[in-house]
Amino acid sequence: MTALRVRGGQKLIGKIDPSANKNAVLPVLCATLLSDAPIMLRNVPEITDVTRIHAFFSELGSTVEWDKDAKTFRIDHSTISSSAKAKLPQAMRASIMMIPGLLARLGEARLEHEVKGCTLGAREIDPHVQVFKAFGAEVSYEGKDIVFRNSHKADGTRMWLEYASVTTTENFIISALTAKGTSQIVNAACEPHVQEMCTFLELMGCTIRGKGTSMVSVDGCSDFKPVDYTFVEDFHEITTFLALAAVTGGDVSVRNTRPEDFMLIDRTFEKFGAHVEHKDGWSRLKAPEELVVQQNFTSHLTVKVEAAPWPYIPADLLPIFIALGVKARGQVMFWNKVYEGGLTWHTELSLFGAHTLLCDPHRLITFGGDKLVPATVTSPYIIRVAIALLMVAASIDGESTILDADPMRRAHPNFVPNIDSLGVDVQWDD
Repeated sequence: MTALRVRGGQKLIGKIDPSANKNAVLPVLCATLLSDAPIMLRNVPEITDVTRIHAFFSELGSTVEWDKDAKTFRIDHSTISSSAKAKLPQAMRASIMMIPGLLARLGEARLEHEVKGCTLGAREIDPHVQVFKAFGAEVSYEGKDIVFRNSHKADGTRMWLEYASVTTTENFIISALTAKGTSQIVNAACEPHVQEMCTFLELMGCTIRGKGTSMVSVDGCSDFKPVDYTFVEDFHEITTFLALAAVTGGDVSVRNTRPEDFMLIDRTFEKFGAHVEHKDGWSRLKAPEELVVQQNFTSHLTVKVEAAPWPYIPADLLPIFIALGVKARGQVMFWNKVYEGGLTWHTELSLFGAHTLLCDPHRLITFGGDKLVPATVTSPYIIRVAIALLMVAASIDGESTILDADPMRRAHPNFVPNIDSLGVDVQWDD
């Protein structure tokens, strides 16, 4: 059990260079399997899933050089033998996005039936299976494995998703590059990390139309160019450090080269009386004297933060704003429209003395402004819940302990050193 000890009560002050978004890095790494051209990736974070992909590529026969200090990741898949076998890493949900590249390269891929990930409720793979079948794959069970075999090179196809799933959209786009002609996906996810994957693929020489919209068209591609690409800052991490400033009464600036993605995030901070300023490539939040929930013009309605697929507030950021909700004076309803298991951790907040009410699996009300006390709490296996608990602990005088805090390392390798540099006294207790 990995614990994080937090001695809170200090205002966070300073500047931060955030890491890249793991949800952009992982699909890009998976998509590189399509190409034999040399690829250089920069600003690659040292996170668990990147380590797993590095090991998998090496076992597959790729030439991979990962300079963790320089954050560079050099890849050459031309050294993979056509007789190589691929059983994908079971402990990483991103494994499923390697299947299109492996089918194109080797004609077969194997995935263990139970793919792991954060504890956020049921996360079926049926939409992915439908994508692979649409592009000519045969899918079957063999023991504990799901086996994908490439039966033929498919023509372009059109698919309308029931739900704007990020990984299903990414799998469709990568698979469409292996088909003949043009494919189109309707109700596509349009999150910044999906757009970033598309930007990378365009640099590889691919033609993608509609990036950032709900309708995306992709032309098949077989001539991939060498790429030297630098990942942009993770908007989740930027938001988190700004929220840490708000919850501790601090003043934090975070490098941010895409402030255009923050209009709704900024408005959400305003609901707690906190203002974000974007200037010269940096985003700054200087906390008010007190966080106070700003009442709606329609005063009899409860202030809401609704999380759903982009361009809504991302469900991954909801725990961050819930942490603000337990500190801010007033009531806020948080609505997770994505995961049925995304709010059950609210009971840990009560150990700090926070007052919350779970209305149903998707809606939670915080009654903030109460005096909070240090506590020992346990994080479920959800990255930003661990961070939200840390945020609350950092805002309270005294020492708190967050048990099972290790998930935050999956997305933010330098998170603890960064907050330590801002003035929070934290220590891993492995």
